[in-house]
Amino acid sequence: MTPDSAGTDTAAGADTAAGTDTAGGTDTDAGPTTSSRRWALVSGPAYLVLSVLLWWQVWTSHPTTTTTCGCGDAARFLWFFEWPAYAFSHAHGLFYSSLLFHPTGINLLNDTSVLALGVVLTPVTLAVGPVAAMNVALTLAPALSAWAMFWLLRRWVAWAPAAFVGGLLYGFAPFVVTELALNQLNIAFLAVPPLVVLALDDLLVRQRRSPTGVGAALGALVVVQFFVSTEVLVILGLFVVVGVVVVLAATRISAPELLAARAGHAVRGSLTALGVAVVVLAYPLWFLLRGPAHLTGPIWSNGSLAQYGNTLTSFWRAGNLGPAGATMTRFGGYQGPSLPGLGYLGVGVVVVAVAGLLVWRHDRRLQLFAVVGVVAAALSLGPGHGAWVPWQVLSHLPWIGDIVEIRLTVVLILCAAVMVGVVLDHAHAWALDRPAGRPRLIGGVVVGGVVALALVPSLVVLAPNLPLTARAVVVPRWYAQVGAHLPPGRVLLTYPAPFSGLQSSQAYQAVTHLPWAQAGGGGPAGEADRAGRAEPGFDVLVDASLPLGPAPGADAATLAAVRRALALWKVTTIVVPDQPGLPVYAEGRSPAYAAAFFTAVVGRAPRYEASAWVWSGVTRPGHVLAVLPAAFAVCAAGPPARSTSALAVPDCIIASAR
Repeated sequence: MTPDSAGTDTAAGADTAAGTDTAGGTDTDAGPTTSSRRWALVSGPAYLVLSVLLWWQVWTSHPTTTTTCGCGDAARFLWFFEWPAYAFSHAHGLFYSSLLFHPTGINLLNDTSVLALGVVLTPVTLAVGPVAAMNVALTLAPALSAWAMFWLLRRWVAWAPAAFVGGLLYGFAPFVVTELALNQLNIAFLAVPPLVVLALDDLLVRQRRSPTGVGAALGALVVVQFFVSTEVLVILGLFVVVGVVVVLAATRISAPELLAARAGHAVRGSLTALGVAVVVLAYPLWFLLRGPAHLTGPIWSNGSLAQYGNTLTSFWRAGNLGPAGATMTRFGGYQGPSLPGLGYLGVGVVVVAVAGLLVWRHDRRLQLFAVVGVVAAALSLGPGHGAWVPWQVLSHLPWIGDIVEIRLTVVLILCAAVMVGVVLDHAHAWALDRPAGRPRLIGGVVVGGVVALALVPSLVVLAPNLPLTARAVVVPRWYAQVGAHLPPGRVLLTYPAPFSGLQSSQAYQAVTHLPWAQAGGGGPAGEADRAGRAEPGFDVLVDASLPLGPAPGADAATLAAVRRALALWKVTTIVVPDQPGLPVYAEGRSPAYAAAFFTAVVGRAPRYEASAWVWSGVTRPGHVLAVLPAAFAVCAAGPPARSTSALAVPDCIIASAR
């Protein structure tokens, strides 16, 4: 077979084609048939319907106020969806803001800002708010990812349902659904990788379209992925290199004459892609690496995410999110039942892929994606489990070392979806070759069994979370009634502190359209070793906010460290909501404790308004009110904390200090 023989049936001719086609099989670009047009028109809406059902609790309630929750990473992404609307309406640059991490600010290209999605959905944000815009993105993410995989597989399979099943396995994989539930949109939006593979297949193997046009499209895809997730872009680049090396090696062995014949076309297209990407991304890349508030050193310098890498059994045995699961459920990210581990493929997918590879072992597509998938699986193993893993060889390389290794599962689910789609196509062609009657019926049963084997285990694992749990975004009364109308120039320290992992204040800020700046924020910029001279106070505020260890007291050294941090951050106002019924992630240790602690820090009593304690004029604090531990405990948790008087706790601290 040559790259021009487009009319060959993929499944029936793959074994003979595999020896000559570098891509490893045939293709099905034989012109649109009625069936293929119908599947193309139906598959996208079908995926969208499934995605709406996945987010049924959102779309049947109040999609402008309900999402996974107003906490954890969901709160951060609400801020990221509000920011482009704010930037455009205030003629502000998109890549930097001083409204978080004041006064240093945040470099959005160093964070999970999904600017490509936020910019496209700005009309939705302006019309009905960031919660609705984020819900649209969360709903489109699996549908568009599945549809992109469908189009990739339609290139290689003759039986459209095989492509549809492959799309399901990719766009609605347990990995994707779990990342959606945790609101990791930058990782869960995976529409670009299949299209990159599609463009590379056209550029390096098929070579039927203009190399300039395909190269320009490939460059545009790189640009889009850059503004969705630089981490996924690095992962994709790493495994494009792996895949191309495997293809070149296979071609060198089986058909070396094709290397010279195809080199010119491939080089022209690759240079075009590189040129488009470099021209468009030159300034954003400089901004990421050298722009205001850019991050230095490893993105996650504390290494805490390494413990969540896959294990050897993760791929076929449903687990959970490990030690982070209970904390996530209690304080942020997702409020529903336990989620499956991110590495889970399902025993059925593993069996179908391995068995198909053994039966149709001469199909180069299966060979290619099996090799790439095995490499991805090996590199996704986490070093936090006590044994040496391959990732330790790469973990210290610039950029590559910033990848959270379990996210290499992105490549694994892509490879698995392709392999299952190709195997299904082979199985369908085999069934059609059976004689009419009972043998044909048996063939149909076999194909149905393969489909069920691939899909049912994942469905069973995800069933407790279908549809995904959604909650109202709760904004405390003070932020809605007072904070939304603050005069310019206010810098708030919110409680709980957003860099403690309890990031709800970013949701308050987003929903009220960013009327104030805040000290700190979540994400990689919110790590202690990036706090500079404010780090001692930073650490105290984390412990004061997150109820997972001993609470800081009100000794002179502790209070001085917090004061120093407040001065460096130029905080003007401290707010502690005291509203009954707030979610646990919005309360921190307790409002009464916070009222006692910040009274001691600021040196004077707050005012009480709109169900919140508020200290204004923090830039001009009173005397430090150091309090003995026993007296502080009485004020923060004793009778004053249960008093009906709003100022009982602050008055107790002032009296105890005297």
